[in-house]
Amino acid sequence: MIITTTETVPGHEITEILDIARGSTIRARHVGRDIMAGFKNLVGGEISEYTKLLAQAREQAIERMIFDAEQLGADAVVNVRFNTSAVMQASSEILAYGTAVKLRKREARGEK
Repeated sequence: MIITTTETVPGHEITEILDIARGSTIRARHVGRDIMAGFKNLVGGEISEYTKLLAQAREQAIERMIFDAEQLGADAVVNVRFNTSAVMQASSEILAYGTAVKLRKREARGEK
């Protein structure tokens, strides 16, 4: 599955737009991570516990978007975007979405 933030895929032609492919996850903060984050707020710096949590959430959202695209019969998802929103206190949704498309490889110049 080709995933790209661009509208096109080099060397390929989009032959059909299938639908929006989407994947999301909702993650809640963890008390242990909150304690560590509280210490970081005192001294400053990156809150690596939250960085890891959000990175894992993004990967899961991408995996779910790919699964959705596969169910649609897509060869690629173009124009991929991410959105984050607060669902309730201490939890956030990560959404990955894009356009599921069918592709055809372009013939190389000079070849038939």
